Amino acid sequence: MAGQRLGEFELIARYFAPLAAGAPGALGLRDDAAVIPVPPGEDLVVTTDAMLEGVHFLIKDGPARIARKLLRVNVSDLAAKGAKPVGYQLAIALPEHLANDEWLSAFCDGLAQDQKTFGIALYGGDTVRSPDRLMLNVTAFGSVPTGAMLRRDHGQAGDGLYVTGSIGDAALGLEVKLNHRLFSSAAMMFFDSRLHLPTPRLAFGQGLRGLASAAMDVSDGLVQDAGHVAVASGVRIVINAEAVPLSLATRQAVAEDRDLLIPVLTGGEDYELLFTAPPRAEAQIMALSRQAGLAVTRIGNLEPGTGVAVVDSSGQPIRLSQGGFQHFGGGLQ
Repeated sequence: MAGQRLGEFELIARYFAPLAAGAPGALGLRDDAAVIPVPPGEDLVVTTDAMLEGVHFLIKDGPARIARKLLRVNVSDLAAKGAKPVGYQLAIALPEHLANDEWLSAFCDGLAQDQKTFGIALYGGDTVRSPDRLMLNVTAFGSVPTGAMLRRDHGQAGDGLYVTGSIGDAALGLEVKLNHRLFSSAAMMFFDSRLHLPTPRLAFGQGLRGLASAAMDVSDGLVQDAGHVAVASGVRIVINAEAVPLSLATRQAVAEDRDLLIPVLTGGEDYELLFTAPPRAEAQIMALSRQAGLAVTRIGNLEPGTGVAVVDSSGQPIRLSQGGFQHFGGGLQ
């Protein structure tokens, strides 16, 4: 495409229409709407996430990794709803300097790779020219049995608070990327992978239907996202900081610098599942954990009241200088 400017429709036909080949309802991206099929007895789950250059990614991250993270953070939202992915729509505001064959081909290759991973296809969207920065927006579609979608607002006092996987790895990836923190080369590669290629917990999320009372994924930070559940469910959440699962690399980093515990608990972008469940469901949750080959840890409790408290092993409150990422009101709070 060097030396040649493609119009909107030529660009769509060349780069994005092939991504819709597996979705008859996308109509070859030749219409201004699509048909999203939902099996009988199921609800359609819809979620939208946007990513903006300089806020969620840097251009130097590379087009394929940007594309794959874009899909994965949206599929993670479906996982947190207990949904099976169906497809997605993409809106892209593309600056002039990226409207070239090399960048667009690599970006679409990244999308195609993860479309195959998650069994989804492109159902349309919009393509516009941006005056400066790249902006990407995905609306993802999934399906769940009617009435079975996991929500944030059904947690109850007496429930346990659980999280999958490990927390804080992506936050330390940001420490390397933005603050030039140095760890071992192996740790930095691990943190970078966790930051740029999160793993949506789809199978586990679907297994939580009927077990979890509330659920969401950890995107803005463990403490802040627990706060979202607390507000929606009308409860107080107490998190035991010592129980929060850390990878070996993150555990070593925090042991060497205790101040790193704050970004670990508040930094976000883990895309693990944070959920609540009544005591009677604990044995089934742990059986699901073993079946899925995914670690699950109980990290706290729900009780009457409001807000989120983070405590140490003796039950004493831990003061945090920030709660998590916010787009408005000063960024990290």
